[in-house]
Amino acid sequence: MISKSCDMKLSRRTEDYLEAIYHLSESRGYTRVKEIAEHLGVKPASVSEMLSKLSNKGFIVYEKRLFVSLTAEGRKVAECVRERRETLVKFFVMLGVPRKIAEEDACIMEHVLHKETMTQLRKFVKFVEDSPADPMWLSHFREYCESGVHPCIKS
Repeated sequence: MISKSCDMKLSRRTEDYLEAIYHLSESRGYTRVKEIAEHLGVKPASVSEMLSKLSNKGFIVYEKRLFVSLTAEGRKVAECVRERRETLVKFFVMLGVPRKIAEEDACIMEHVLHKETMTQLRKFVKFVEDSPADPMWLSHFREYCESGVHPCIKS
């Protein structure tokens, strides 16, 4: 079951900040403005402005000049964003896209795909992951990608 937090319509920027805070605070439970700014490639003043907004919406606890941590709701949203990205990366890698490119594309697409599309992609990735090692159809697809010829069609 998908959490209600996953259904929220948040801006890409909001989701990026929550995901960055989630990532940066994994080891110690909090992060700082400077670390977020470096991670996102923005100025600390921009981070402070966004953190005030996220705090007002109840997604983070923000103690100016001290620390930033996610609330339970902020964590749920960040986990949803991360899960969408991981699903997309896995899918693209299955298709033969190099991991670095898969991660770049997933970072963009995770914010714009319809909920139904993500649900089906999630099911597909899980289906492939739970399939016997290297299923025949996946091997055929890889062969097709390399040769341009469908291995099941005799010429």
